[in-house]
This record gives sequence, C-alpha cells and structure tokens, in this order.
Amino acid sequence: MQPAGSYICAWEQAQFDLLTADIFGFHALQIGLPQLPALTASRMPHQWQTAQQVPQMNAMLRQQVVLVHDFAELPFDSQSIDLVILPHVLEFAKEPHQILREVDRILIPEGRVIISGLNRRSLWGARQMVGKLARRPFLPEEGEFISAHRLKDWLKLLSMEVSETYFGCYALPVDNTQWLENSSLMENLGQRWWPRFGAVYMIEAVKRVRGMHLVGPALTQKRVRRTSAVPVANKMKEHG
Repeated sequence: MQPAGSYICAWEQAQFDLLTADIFGFHALQIGLPQLPALTASRMPHQWQTAQQVPQMNAMLRQQVVLVHDFAELPFDSQSIDLVILPHVLEFAKEPHQILREVDRILIPEGRVIISGLNRRSLWGARQMVGKLARRPFLPEEGEFISAHRLKDWLKLLSMEVSETYFGCYALPVDNTQWLENSSLMENLGQRWWPRFGAVYMIEAVKRVRGMHLVGPALTQKRVRRTSAVPVANKMKEHG
C-alpha cells in the first residue's frame, strides 16, 4: 500500500474502532476492502467479511473473507443484519444506488450502516481532479468521488437517518511517508478551521421504519440465505 493509502487507512481504522465498539447486536457485515478490518473492535458474535473476488494468496489480510459475491445482490435474508460497513465501496461501484438499496433491505429496523468515502471538497479531491485532467491521477482513477452531501440525500430517500458525519485527514495530498507522519500541525488546523474539508468522510446512518416501535432486542438469529455467493472460509469471529 502506498503512503497516502496507509495514512487514510490509519485514520479510518481508528474511527471504525471507536464507532463499532458501542454498536450492539448479533450480526455485523463488512462489504469490500478486506485490507481494512473495520469490525476488529465490534462485540457482535457473528461477523462476515465479503469481497467481489477471492483474495490473492499473498494478500496481507487481517481478517478472513468468508463470502465472494456481487455487491449489488447481497446474499443475506431481509432484515437480518444489525450493522453494515461500506469502506470506499460506493465510489468504485457501477451501481452505488443498488448497493444502498440492498443494504437497506438486509438491515433490521434501527440497524446501522457506516460508510467511508473520499471527499471531493478537499485538497485531495482537487489534486485528483487536476491529475485526471493531466492523465496522472493521484488516487485510483476508476474511483468516482461522491460528496457527503450527495450521499446523505441518497440515504434520506431510503428512509435512513444520518446520525453522525465525521471528517479527517487534513495533511497535504502528497505520497511521502515522512510528510504524512509529520502532519500534526495541518491536522490540528484542519479540525479547527476547515473541518468539512478533510480528505475522507465517514457517515453513520440508522434505518428507520415508520410505525414500528421496538421494545427490546431481537432475539431471533436469522441465517445467511444461500444464493450465488461462494463461501471461502469460516466465519471471521465467534465469541463464546
């Protein structure tokens, strides 16, 4: 992984650890980017990590991929998952709306989704745009930045209520390890003076269902629906 990617992943890992530790339930799902173990701090007993293809044997993964499938057709029962993590999935997807619809389908009422993405309104976004025009993109060229505001509108159409939005990574858009590691001044200035212009955002939303009143945790554990998904390993984590 390049220095810029490692820098972003480090911030996201810290945020995912903080957010997932206090979300309770039975079933948690991370879709895509197995290089970033977003469910490490989760206390949920049943966890799944999925990908669109079987990882290479030499891939440095800290969590196992257990399902290989098309992200536009999630192989899980409706209203069966308590938490879904989408790290940089939508911006590389051909059908981001369809993926969100599927996430909405499989989430239980009051279930949560956490989405991370690259911020168009940042120095990193500006450098990527200039780089594409010059045919020298700074970040992966196939990615299409989705603004946090636009993503919130999509979630609202699905009756998902955004509870929190976080921004981070205010260092200059360089691919130099030393510069990025010594960016504490830029980080402090950014958090204080231009908080919404971080290179990365993270949105947490809750699935709301009108007319439904929850009186306690759902105790029925639904099984994974068998479709065209291909299991490639055992479940990632099983707590006693």
